[in-house]
Amino acid sequence: MSVDFVGAGPGAADLLTVRAVRLLAAADVVLYPGTYLDPEVLAHCGPRARLLDTQDLDLDAITAHLVDAVRAGDRVVRLTSGDPSLYSALHEQTRRLDAAGVGWQVTPGVPAYAAAAAVVGRELTVPRVAQSVVLTRTRARSTPMGAGERLVDFAATGATLVLHLAIARTRELMAELTPVVGGDCPAIVVHLASQPRQLVLRGTVADLADRVEAAGLRQAAVILVGRALTDEHADAGADTESFLYSPDRQRRR
Repeated sequence: MSVDFVGAGPGAADLLTVRAVRLLAAADVVLYPGTYLDPEVLAHCGPRARLLDTQDLDLDAITAHLVDAVRAGDRVVRLTSGDPSLYSALHEQTRRLDAAGVGWQVTPGVPAYAAAAAVVGRELTVPRVAQSVVLTRTRARSTPMGAGERLVDFAATGATLVLHLAIARTRELMAELTPVVGGDCPAIVVHLASQPRQLVLRGTVADLADRVEAAGLRQAAVILVGRALTDEHADAGADTESFLYSPDRQRRR
């Protein structure tokens, strides 16, 4: 037996992968992040599955439950919000499982930023506007950022910015970005993307903080910032269309 780390996607019960649904249905024990999950996701679990909300547990306590369940011969699923490759503490948990001699594998999920982009109907990369996306977070009372990972430096590249775990610092961050991207730069917040209580706030770097504070948002939101988020480039026509599908592109026969 081993532990299956499964991406629960942005939280909606119908945005899990087929593999994730199969693993949940077969699991004897499921550990899940109650803060970010639509409860309907757990409806995919079998009727006899033991469910454990991890929102009040530290990593050592979570690992202890995983190890004990595997050693008892149970089929174990550890659900993560979004995709396990982003801000899921996968590294910390698997390092502990390795030390305990417990095997594990990963099933990807729909990342929150992809769900947010779908909700607002935007491609995050637009030719001649932004061809890169920066997925990042900020630090308040949390893990330090790596050397050289300054938000203003990322912004200076012109890439579309996706800010995770940053909603409580919106005003500070928008003030930091204003001299680099301009106060008129489009900025969007998507709270609980794809879930029943989903909320979208559309604005600019100059006014986004006011909108966030008026809505009282403190968690479970993604901030998108960049020129690709607007229609202002639509008048450019073919200049902002992908060369991949251009009639001028020579295709292989």
